[in-house]
Amino acid sequence: MAIEIAPSPLQILKSEWLEKQGIALYIKRDDLLHPQVQGNKWRKLKYNLIQAQEEGHDTLITFGGPFSNHIYATAAAAKVLGLKCIGVIRGDKELPLTPTLQFAVKHGMQLHFADRAEYKTKDSVEYLNSLTGQYGEYYYIPGGGTNLLALTGVSEIIDELHGDFDYLCTGCGTGGTIAGLVAGLKGRAQVLGFSALKGNDTLTPYVTQLITEYCDEEYNNFSINFNYHFGGYAKIVPQLIDFIQKFKEVYGVQLEPVYTGKMMYGIFDLIEQGYFKKGSNIIALHTGGLQGLSGYPDYFPEFESGLPD
Repeated sequence: MAIEIAPSPLQILKSEWLEKQGIALYIKRDDLLHPQVQGNKWRKLKYNLIQAQEEGHDTLITFGGPFSNHIYATAAAAKVLGLKCIGVIRGDKELPLTPTLQFAVKHGMQLHFADRAEYKTKDSVEYLNSLTGQYGEYYYIPGGGTNLLALTGVSEIIDELHGDFDYLCTGCGTGGTIAGLVAGLKGRAQVLGFSALKGNDTLTPYVTQLITEYCDEEYNNFSINFNYHFGGYAKIVPQLIDFIQKFKEVYGVQLEPVYTGKMMYGIFDLIEQGYFKKGSNIIALHTGGLQGLSGYPDYFPEFESGLPD
């Protein structure tokens, strides 16, 4: 394995408001793991990359949208490891490419654009076999990076958390991160997820299934909150942007509006409502994804061209 990444720091957030609420709030800074392969994407990729190398694969195939954190991180990791990489991108090719896709191409990823009808079949055996016909043998990493190997990488976060805490919070997309956290905790503390997606709760049973498949255990110390999606995946409203900007001013930490901004907004709102008992120790996981700020140039012009290489 050619990517060595040290544990990320745990930072306490200090303000008069938090002191008044009687809450100790920490942020696990996985956004600082690596300039490009950061956050939960690194955690999910780690053991998939090891497996790909051990099986002798020289090509990765994975899936995502035009601003996908997963596509970005996979392209960067593949370049470091000297692996070929193909990204199946949801939607038709549009020029200029997004900063995310420009970065992916620059780092050697070959892009395969799939219209929505084709993309819906991306997990089928028939479709995956068709990709073998086009590109030869490859190592398959699902969109978002969620599989059982991803849970192993995410669960390692728990070993980096020292001391007692009452809640561990994370943003939720495909469910792999919260599943890995729950599996790693083995019933200790409460895990609170904040869904970035609008819709019916099919995520909770899927997370339960992932955990059971991974460790043959059922844990009930987690829940997923669906009240802070702000209209759906990657949707924003002015109060969310205002919150992210003020959060950076007060705490010196950059959030993004797809996952971490919604999670932290939810945590602060629940603190205001008295959801957490006074004296609670809360850890919020910063899952990275800051490259996605390039998708909101009107609000974050300093990230319009993406993160610096």
